[in-house]
Order: sequence, then C-alpha cells, then structure tokens
Amino acid sequence: KTIGDAVMAVFRDPAAALRAMLSAQAKLANPSQGERPLRLKAALHHGPCIGVSLNDKFDYFGSTVNVASRLEKFATGEDIIISEPVFTDPEVARFLQDSANQLTVTSFQSELRGYGEECFTLWRVKPSP
Repeated sequence: KTIGDAVMAVFRDPAAALRAMLSAQAKLANPSQGERPLRLKAALHHGPCIGVSLNDKFDYFGSTVNVASRLEKFATGEDIIISEPVFTDPEVARFLQDSANQLTVTSFQSELRGYGEECFTLWRVKPSP
C-alpha cells in the first residue's frame, strides 16, 4: 500500500519483516558504484487488521494499521522502530538477542497522535557500530 511517498507492507511473521527491513536498509545505504545511497525510514507493528478487496485491489484497515503508520516518524533511516507486540514476539526476541546479528536495541516511550495521553513503549533497533 502506498501512502504518499511511504509504503506499507504486510508480513505474516514479525521476524521476517525485521530481517527484510534490515536487509533493505543495508542495500539502499550501500548501492552499486555511481548510485546515490538512500535512507529507508522503517517501523514495524504487529496485530490483527481487516483486509478488504475493492476494485481489484487489496487493502488493510484497523488500529494495527493506524499505529504502524504513526511509528515511522520516529525512524531516522539508520534504525527500525518496533512496537511492543513486535519486540515481544518470541522469534524477534531471539533474533535481537543473538550477538551474531550485531544489533543495538534501545527503548523509549512516546505518545502517538490520535491515541490521547496513552504512552507507548517502543524500541529503536540499529546495526551496532
């Protein structure tokens, strides 16, 4: 799904989404010779949503989609912002804890537009220097 200059992708598995985003960021940051590097701002959220097919196009709706769309603003392009449902997924937890992946994970809290005073715990995941 495109939203302006953003793309929202759906993955069945949060760990697969995290691995895909880390790979995409690395490839875009280190392009072939002569091409400009790009920063991919990415955020991941996990949960139920409603899928609708309309006019031969499939689209997703619901609070999971709304939260996901609001997380990207915290990303710098050198990290991936993940929500609590992603962070607590067992496969994601194993991936983040595996020292072979050389990742730095830090938590922070923030309110999200449209969710009143509710404070969300989020994590910033980035390759270790």
